[in-house]
Amino acid sequence: MPPRIAIVLPCYNEQEVLPSTARTLLALLDRFAADGIIAPDSYIMCSNDGSRDGTRSIIAALHSADPRVKGITLAHNRGQQAALLAGLMSVRERCDAAITIDADLQDNPEMMRQMIELFSRGTDIVYGVRSSRDSDSWFKRVSAQTFYRFQSAMGLQTVYNHADYRLMSRRALDILSQYGESNLYLRGIMPDIGLRTAVVEYARTERTAGESKYPLGKMLALSIDGITSFTAKPMRMIFLVGLSLLLIDVIVALWVLYVHLTHHTVTGWSSLMLSVWFLGSLILMSIGIVGEYIGKIFVEVKRRPRYNIEEEIF
Repeated sequence: MPPRIAIVLPCYNEQEVLPSTARTLLALLDRFAADGIIAPDSYIMCSNDGSRDGTRSIIAALHSADPRVKGITLAHNRGQQAALLAGLMSVRERCDAAITIDADLQDNPEMMRQMIELFSRGTDIVYGVRSSRDSDSWFKRVSAQTFYRFQSAMGLQTVYNHADYRLMSRRALDILSQYGESNLYLRGIMPDIGLRTAVVEYARTERTAGESKYPLGKMLALSIDGITSFTAKPMRMIFLVGLSLLLIDVIVALWVLYVHLTHHTVTGWSSLMLSVWFLGSLILMSIGIVGEYIGKIFVEVKRRPRYNIEEEIF
């Protein structure tokens, strides 16, 4: 029997692209069902992340026109990762596998066929990986590659050039539901789940309407969240830097003692100011990194809900 597939779309202020996206994906479901690779009752789940435009009413209108378009609306904006998780948890018991894809469909939806075929052969997680970044601007290409390499250098296990285009089996979704952290970073959680995985490569297209929801600032924030949620390597680096400075301090102390004993003491204002500024900056940076981890602990121990669902359309 063909699997029932749920396509999960995280939506935030997507009124410009959502109608065309729904038409494209519904036509895709029709073709896949006609080919016998998915069940006819496969559907689309729009996870509305507290949008401030007409996204909510558009989802309701699309559902009225075709019940295969379903939706949930979060009580307020919680970020893309929370919207993705809310959508996945909403469909977990209503599908055999779920595919997440951005609402702008820059990630080639035709690759879903290969994902579903791999799932039918026993794969639990299929990653959509970009084969190249030729469609990106120079700045976005360099910043994105730096983003992945920096995470790798910090000890975070992620799939290179993979964002949030992936297929997850129901078994993978059940395991994901057991991850209770408030600081969500699904790209880091996926490799931690394990199970049988595969990769599908594709070329990304340019956005046709609306604005990107991931400018440089959000990408940096996401990277910091991922690193501080999955590895303590930055704190270990602080310790190693401190240890190195301690060894340097021992050498400097021996030099100062020698100068003092030989009565060649020289007051060096420049060297003093440089050392004060350097050590002061290092201390402040170290406190900031430690504070980031303490902030994570503060958020986690409160055990507040990661999101609240205001409305469900099924």
